[in-house]
Amino acid sequence: MSTATESPPAANSKTEVVNDFSFHVATANGSGSQTANMVLLRGLFKMGIPVSGKNLFPSNIQGLPTWFTIRVNKDGWIGRATTPDIIICMNPESAVEDVETARPGAVLIYEETLGVSKMRPDCIHYSVPFKKLITECCPDLKLRKLVINMLYVGVCSHLFSIQKEKLEDALKAQLKTKPKAVLANLPAIEYGRKWASENLKKADPFKCAPLDKTKNKIIIEGNAATALGLMFNGVTVATWYPITPSSSLCESLEDYMRDYRINKDGKRTFAIVQAEDEISACGMIVGAGWAGARSFTSTSGPGISLMNEMIGLAYFAEVPLVICNVARTGPSTGLPTRTMQGDIISLAYCSHGDTKHILIIPSDPKEAFEMAGDAMNLAEEFQTPVFIMSDLDLGMNYWMADRFDYPTGEIKRGKVLTKEDLDRLKGQWARYKDVDGDAIGYRTLPGNGHPNAAYFTRGTGHTPQATYSEKATDWKSNMDRLTKKFNGAKNRVPKPVIEGKGQPIGMLFFGTTNSAVREAESILRAKHGIDVDLCRLRAFPFTHEVEDFLAKHENTYVVEMNRDGQMSMLIRAELPHFAMKIKSILHYDGLPITAGVIVEQFLALYGASMNPSAVAQKASHATASFGVKGRE
Repeated sequence: MSTATESPPAANSKTEVVNDFSFHVATANGSGSQTANMVLLRGLFKMGIPVSGKNLFPSNIQGLPTWFTIRVNKDGWIGRATTPDIIICMNPESAVEDVETARPGAVLIYEETLGVSKMRPDCIHYSVPFKKLITECCPDLKLRKLVINMLYVGVCSHLFSIQKEKLEDALKAQLKTKPKAVLANLPAIEYGRKWASENLKKADPFKCAPLDKTKNKIIIEGNAATALGLMFNGVTVATWYPITPSSSLCESLEDYMRDYRINKDGKRTFAIVQAEDEISACGMIVGAGWAGARSFTSTSGPGISLMNEMIGLAYFAEVPLVICNVARTGPSTGLPTRTMQGDIISLAYCSHGDTKHILIIPSDPKEAFEMAGDAMNLAEEFQTPVFIMSDLDLGMNYWMADRFDYPTGEIKRGKVLTKEDLDRLKGQWARYKDVDGDAIGYRTLPGNGHPNAAYFTRGTGHTPQATYSEKATDWKSNMDRLTKKFNGAKNRVPKPVIEGKGQPIGMLFFGTTNSAVREAESILRAKHGIDVDLCRLRAFPFTHEVEDFLAKHENTYVVEMNRDGQMSMLIRAELPHFAMKIKSILHYDGLPITAGVIVEQFLALYGASMNPSAVAQKASHATASFGVKGRE
């Protein structure tokens, strides 16, 4: 098996590389290439081969360069490949750079007029007259711009043995609502395949062969999976303001709800509102959550910044709601179409004053589906905002995932008093009083009808009876109760996934780093003889299992996609007695992390830990350079 750290096959290699390589398709934004790329991805998937698809697209205007990477891996590794093996150059604007940055031995497929045929003699060249071929196979002048991309699908079908019938099935599935578009695109695939068979002599080692490793799997984006999870778990109010990369979540949710949540009389059982800004979107779900709706909004980092005051109100007034933060690269506007795990601290302690929030951290679409339900249940059980911590890589890229299971568990509304409950209590009820020892009070909903049901919901200091108070004792008592309630969530949030055999070294990670970390672990074991135990974090507050993992390991390497090691910061803040055991592996260039990056950084840190003088020298250098204590 070739890995992220192995040398690629040489250009003249005769050894076949079967089902273990990656495509990198370079086109222009708005050229219709997404359909062609998805046909290629789904065609491979239908052959039973594990695949993943990742977009790299501009955040501004149509016509700028865009890329799509497809990883093909027989062993199921679907994290981003370190370097592409096959580069398809269709965009004059990026062609020279695409060719110049190709690795030695890579395959280059390009439009013959781009003038790159003599570049990179250490690569394998396939020059194709795409512009000429499209005039021959597509008589409709208006369609040629969109259909031309299907030619490279056909060329790849021949060169890399991608089954023709699987590509046809993929095209029909991709354009199932547009039968005329299927008829327009299908001839281009066949024409490209036929031309390649008659004119190109295969000189590369890459090949696809049918497998049976995609049974009971699906291809889906994380935002769509989250939307399905919300719908199946009873969301009734959703608000949003458009922001990349979260917009498609509520767009998908509305599409699904229109299909499945409208009564026979035509009346909706839900409300989805596009607000004028993120502040309004959050204010609406605070009101909806207070009124008893399962309320939700999606946004990204800049939206969270604007929502801070409303989130603080919901935390202090104890109003349930769910926010999905589909993180992008920041700060400021940053890189709206790149991925990052840079909002950890801003979510965990969101808003001013003393606040702490429950975070749910899915790593793939199946967990995004399931954890949407977990988040809504936790929000109502603990009467508090709950964050789903996603990112662009999960939200907007295409993942191979296990099929979703229909939710059969109980929808948990938490401590809600009915009119009959209040009759039995005979006036002995206080909204913020802890009567069960779990720090969670009982609430009523508007429309209860009982004369004792009403209470003031306020963002100012209050007593257990919800009356206004500025007494120091009332304030401290209330804040202590909120802390106790938050800590109680440790027993209810999703537990980490822990794997290993009790090695002295641990690796802690979360979210979309999952596939890359697991691949890196296999490389460390197979190539370097180093075994590490794994802990995939799935929630905050940190559960007892996380504490046990940190306690049992001499050093724990925390893998995350941000500059400052925010998850390491959070661990040090919440579990300070483990601070000296934490080491950071960081990646923050806006692209999904790769196994190669993890292996390289781990080996550097691991080697330094085996050489105390190197550690001391590094710490001294950090102190001299930055005026702070060196961090290892």
